Amino acid sequence: MQTYHQEDDIVDKQYDLSLARRLLVFAKPYKGLAVFIILLTLVLTVLGVAIGPRLQGLALNELQPGQADKQMFMMLALACLANITICLLLSIWQGYALSKLGQRIIFDIRMKTFGHLQNMSLGFYDKQPVGRLVTRVTNDVNAIGDFLSVAMVTVVNDIFMIGVLVIAVFWLNYKLALIVISVVPILLTLTAIFKPKLRTTYRTVQKKLAQLNAFLAESISGIKVIQVFNQEPKTHKKFSGINYEHFDLSRRAVIYQSVFTPSVAILRGTVIALLLYFGGGLVLKDAISYGMVYTFLEYSVNFFGPIQDLTDKYLMFQGAMASAERIFKILDTPIDVRNPAIPQNLKEDPMGHEIEFDNVTFSYEPGKPVLKNISFKIKKNENVALVGVTGSGKSTMINLLCRFYDVDSGRILIDGLDIKEMKQEDLRRRLGIILQDVFLFAGTINDNISLWDETITKSKVKDVCEDIFASTFIEKLPNQYDSRIGERGMTISAGQRQLLAFARTMAFEPSILILDEATSSVDVETEYYIQLAIKKMVKKMTSIIIAHRLSTIQNVDRIYVIHKGENTETGTHQELLTKRGIYYKLYQVQYERQII
Repeated sequence: MQTYHQEDDIVDKQYDLSLARRLLVFAKPYKGLAVFIILLTLVLTVLGVAIGPRLQGLALNELQPGQADKQMFMMLALACLANITICLLLSIWQGYALSKLGQRIIFDIRMKTFGHLQNMSLGFYDKQPVGRLVTRVTNDVNAIGDFLSVAMVTVVNDIFMIGVLVIAVFWLNYKLALIVISVVPILLTLTAIFKPKLRTTYRTVQKKLAQLNAFLAESISGIKVIQVFNQEPKTHKKFSGINYEHFDLSRRAVIYQSVFTPSVAILRGTVIALLLYFGGGLVLKDAISYGMVYTFLEYSVNFFGPIQDLTDKYLMFQGAMASAERIFKILDTPIDVRNPAIPQNLKEDPMGHEIEFDNVTFSYEPGKPVLKNISFKIKKNENVALVGVTGSGKSTMINLLCRFYDVDSGRILIDGLDIKEMKQEDLRRRLGIILQDVFLFAGTINDNISLWDETITKSKVKDVCEDIFASTFIEKLPNQYDSRIGERGMTISAGQRQLLAFARTMAFEPSILILDEATSSVDVETEYYIQLAIKKMVKKMTSIIIAHRLSTIQNVDRIYVIHKGENTETGTHQELLTKRGIYYKLYQVQYERQII
């Protein structure tokens, strides 16, 4: 069996470029839009950061006493207004394009991740809490999408902006330019100090968030058990512990950021003070103009803006990389139950198929076999039962027949064809499974029976429900087949859920019927209707019944007794009683209980 990692522990290592390159693959289909956004951003940078402050500085120069030129001032003021208007319009266009790119990328990543999860076998879900997977498809995907759309483009803009400003300040006055860039080494030092702390913290925050969601989902699903055993205080305490760990880590990240951000602000204020001091001195000496000092002040503010922005984007990058590792951990998990390269077609036969287990061995964990060399054959249109104590391997055999798992050795054949040679969709289309624990979706009764399959009409749903007597309770509901039921069908009784499960199975017209303890949780009246329905159904197809109550399987064609993963006895009800083996002991225990 495939081994899956249940925890989200990530080795504390530097992220390499291969991870970023894998992320960029999701942006590749939209590279035209991304290039357009980058070009648009560069134009905005030149207009807003380089040209805008320079025009304002030149306009101030025209207001100097004794040198005022009203006409030139008006022209420069209009130019400033035009520049601001153009920047505003381009910013609106840029914002729309960024949102469009980001949402497309998020959509693609989420669909790819969800599609991969849909193809995973039950072995994967046996080791994965639902809340953790929900976090991957929601929070982690959003973090990656934000980085690939907003951060990726704005980082290019920030780098270009810094380059433009450095060229501009040195072109205007190299002495004042040296003041502006003098703090860069200090900024690099601060970044080197805080970078590893932020990286580690963001990784751990994502891990704790996944644990929080997993515990929350489990607690809500098991709320009935929690309340019955009065475990609300302990559950609350445990949730509080996980929640506090997430809070403490998030607070630590905020502390790092709250120290780093003011440090950058202090450096920016220092540069402005130095520019005012040295620039003012040069103005007093008539070495430069007022407008030049103003321009440098604006450039210094704009210079620290992208640096601060790059810091913020670095934080986003850390979050995105942590999320990416978790997403790729899912996407890199191999699909262990695959369709064959060249699938074989199984001939359609609504009357059923022959099923054979040929020396089948299977284990959930290596070295601990659940089934051991199981071999038997079920004839076409035959009605058989699998019995045995809990844990003997009966349900596992059904899971293998449905190919939710693959056998370790041996074969499972349908009409002589190995199910591994069939497409999983074709195999499962022929199987109708009714489980003890019925799963219903939040929605209408009609939707839960048809499962949104357009080929299953409302009239067909109604006919099926009448055949299995489910219509007796459905037609008493206010909206009948359009009545809505709650999540997992909690607004209707267990027996009614079971009847809907039968209706759903029959609506899809299987040729092999599997009943896994399908009547164990229903009342006597509902069981009577279900037994009538079963008698109708089993006459039309091959059927396998798993039952603990041996009284419900006395009329089947053959009974297989499964004990400790082996097929120990085979025969009819009377034949097995005559043998006085395991089946006889099981029957005697149940008979004595009925007498008591």
